[in-house]
Amino acid sequence: MTSHTADATLHAPLRLRAWRWLVNDPRAFRIDGPADARRIDWLRAAPFAAIHVACLGVLVTGVSATAVAAAFGFYGLRMFFITGFYHRYFGHRAFRAGRVTQFLMAVLGCTAGQRGPLWWAGHHREHHATSDTPADPHSPAHRGLWYSHTLWFLTRGSFAVPEGRVKDWQRFPELRALERLDWVPFVLFGAGCYALGVWLERAAPGLGTDGPQMLVWGFFVSTVLLYHATYSINSLAHRFGTRRFDTADDSRNNALLAAITLGEGWHNNHHRFPAAARHGVGRREVDATWLGLRALAAVGLIRDLREMPRHVLAGAQSNEGDRP
Repeated sequence: MTSHTADATLHAPLRLRAWRWLVNDPRAFRIDGPADARRIDWLRAAPFAAIHVACLGVLVTGVSATAVAAAFGFYGLRMFFITGFYHRYFGHRAFRAGRVTQFLMAVLGCTAGQRGPLWWAGHHREHHATSDTPADPHSPAHRGLWYSHTLWFLTRGSFAVPEGRVKDWQRFPELRALERLDWVPFVLFGAGCYALGVWLERAAPGLGTDGPQMLVWGFFVSTVLLYHATYSINSLAHRFGTRRFDTADDSRNNALLAAITLGEGWHNNHHRFPAAARHGVGRREVDATWLGLRALAAVGLIRDLREMPRHVLAGAQSNEGDRP
């Protein structure tokens, strides 16, 4: 992009720039060279920061067992939408689904507030193609732990969809449309949390919750926990843990991270064979996402779940302590 084009984009009417930002128009993501690409875009970082600050609302709304249960319940559900749908389906096509189910999975994934499925899958595929090299978008080995955990997706160069990585998904117009409005399911989910609290206050006052409390705990607190658990795979799972397979990257298996991410912490296994829908291959490697996907397959919503081939399993390290 030339400086003239960049200047024209920068000095476009404010309303036009805001609209482009709102609908993820590619013209809103134009950058002017490598230095601009690495710069934090504070306008886009502001909502991310605001969600964290909103968690302080617990000091105003108080706490109830119902609100805490909702926070962890919505955390678990949306974690599954990310791990099972965004990651294993859109990122790696580890199973098959019909077009309606595919779109529903994309919408549910958007409720996690981690951008659209094409953006998510595109950057993740870029990570696998360049893992722990200087070209990796979020390698802790080259840019540090904090950058790989959070800062990378707040830079101006990260906002655009890596279109060359997701040509297979771009042929679906409904996915392209959803990508433009990926924030809508997220906002609607937040509104739903508030509405649930209002209803519970009237229908079951003994539960001690209300709209504001459910919004803070079920939406804001749940989302922040979900964010950082997900990001830990980019950062911590490339620094801390064991290695079942001798891969060309720094991926690690980490039981604690696997527990909080429904199986994503078996990250070294995943990097050895990314197309597998099952990441926990050892007898003690619990993979809750895999169990959830099997349940969906059992009722016919998805099919053809892929597992790690036997010849790949045969190359596992003998010192892992938990044989496949």
